Amino acid sequence: MSPLPENTLIGMCNPLLDIQTTVEKSFLDKWGLKENDAILCDDKHNDMFTELTKDFTVEYIPGGAAQNSLRVAQWILNSPNRTVFFGAVGKDQYGELLATKAKEAGVNVQYQINETVKTGTCAALINGTHRSLCAHLAAANTFTQDHLQKEENQKIIEQAKYFYVTGFFITVCPPAIIQLATHSAEFNKTFTLNLSAPFISQFFFDKLSEIIPLVDVLFGNEDEAAAFANAHGWETTCVKEIALKAAALPKKSTKPRLVVFTQGPEPVVVVEGDKVTEYPVTRLPKEEIVDTNGAGDAFVGGFLSQFIQGKGIEASVACGSYAAQEIIKKHGCTVPSVCKYH
Repeated sequence: MSPLPENTLIGMCNPLLDIQTTVEKSFLDKWGLKENDAILCDDKHNDMFTELTKDFTVEYIPGGAAQNSLRVAQWILNSPNRTVFFGAVGKDQYGELLATKAKEAGVNVQYQINETVKTGTCAALINGTHRSLCAHLAAANTFTQDHLQKEENQKIIEQAKYFYVTGFFITVCPPAIIQLATHSAEFNKTFTLNLSAPFISQFFFDKLSEIIPLVDVLFGNEDEAAAFANAHGWETTCVKEIALKAAALPKKSTKPRLVVFTQGPEPVVVVEGDKVTEYPVTRLPKEEIVDTNGAGDAFVGGFLSQFIQGKGIEASVACGSYAAQEIIKKHGCTVPSVCKYH
């Protein structure tokens, strides 16, 4: 058993059921989707979901970015209920399926259940080594801050030492994010945030900027870093330069901000204070790559599984890369039955 107490890490995000299938690029073009992107669907995509379930062989895989990361962290920690998840689902079959899968993985799920709105879904469209995500948030979009005020959830928040929230959740309930981040700063805990997708920096920059001063660890990939830089008006696309600038942004507490940017098969860029380190990634042979859906989530899950045990950055990055590789070899964010990391 790991020496970590229960409920050490809280994750908060949109719990979604991924509806995954392989499509041609023409299908993406038809619905105005890009190859390596994540967006919120609008009304024009309703017919796309119908077409997917009618004309394609689809797999239903538990998704939602932070929930994926927690499932991966639990798989590595191999000791249940070290992590807790907050998010909203509907009172339906999909919601029950998500809860079952997360609990099986060892995540302590504390969903807010919406009696009238259905559980959110996400079309995960695989095209070669690319993945395009189109999320229909539904119940996930109805999360309210009062869920955190429940007595049992207050106790969990007090127990937790680490918090992980995705940028995706900024579109849902910023007050809940600010509540966790403020609590974290006040009690000298660690608050981590993922930039999640370019559209967050593009369209929700004001809200994102309110949260950044409370962020101790910032995650993202190269596309998200570029969108973040662009929103700040920084005239650079150099990932190292963006990471340095992001680390130097104003911060509420005195501990230096850690910035961790992944770049697919290129090195992981880490900035601690004003020091840049690059960690090379082992490239997988093309024939081993099944799909990249969940690779970023898995990286964070692996990273946090070590980081919350007080292990160093190098060990955390190594475990993140290991987890991402394992996920890439399987469909969706699914882990092998045995974790070979120990």
